[in-house]
Amino acid sequence: MTPEREQELLKALADGVVNYDEEGIVETVNIALEEKLDPHKAVFDGLVVGMQECGRLYEEQEYFVPELLMCADAMYAGLHILRPLLKGDEANARVKGQVVMGVVQGDVHDIGKNIVKMMFDAAGFTVHDLGRDVPLEKFVEEQLKTDSEIVALSAMMTTTMVGMKDIIKQIKEKNPKAKIMIGGAPVTEEIAGKWGADGYAPNASNALQDAINMVSSLKDIS
Repeated sequence: MTPEREQELLKALADGVVNYDEEGIVETVNIALEEKLDPHKAVFDGLVVGMQECGRLYEEQEYFVPELLMCADAMYAGLHILRPLLKGDEANARVKGQVVMGVVQGDVHDIGKNIVKMMFDAAGFTVHDLGRDVPLEKFVEEQLKTDSEIVALSAMMTTTMVGMKDIIKQIKEKNPKAKIMIGGAPVTEEIAGKWGADGYAPNASNALQDAINMVSSLKDIS
C-alpha cells in the first residue's frame, strides 16, 4: 500500500466518524483490511483522530450532545470489527490495564470524560466508568474493588475540582501504587503536582499516552 493510499483510508475513517456515517465506516474498515492497512493505525490514526475532531467541534459549539453520541456510535461500529485484530498486537498487549474513571461530586459535565473513555476503550483498557457527580468515596471503593492501576478524575468547575485533593489523598493512603490522573478545564499541571496526582491531561490524547506510560512503568517495576 502506498503512503498516499494509507492516508486516504485513514482520512476516510476519521471523516466517517465526524460525519457519523456508520455504514460508511464499516465499508471503509473492510476495504482497509482487504488492502492490508494496519488495524492499529486504523483505530488510532483513523477512528480516534475523527473522535478528537468531534470533541473539538463540540468545544466550539458546532456539535452538540446528539451529534457527539452519533459520532461515538460510528466510531464503535469500526472498533467492533478492528478490536479483535488488535489482540495479537504487541503494543496493545503491553498497555492493557484497568482504569477507574468519573466526574467528581457536584459536577455533571461529562463530555470530555466520555471522549477519554472511548480512547481508553479503543486502546484495550478495561474501563470502570462511574459516570458523573460521583461521591468522593466511590472512587476509593472502586479502585480497591477492581485493583485498577489508574484512577482518572475529571472536573469542569473550580468549585468541584477541590474535591480531587481528598480523593487523591485517600487513594494514596489505601493503595500507594495506584496512579492518579486528573483533568478538566480548571485543572493545571501545577495543581496536579501540588495535590500529588501522577498525571495531568489537558486533552484526551495526553490522557491516553500518560496512562500507557503509567501502566508500562508499573509493569516494569513488578
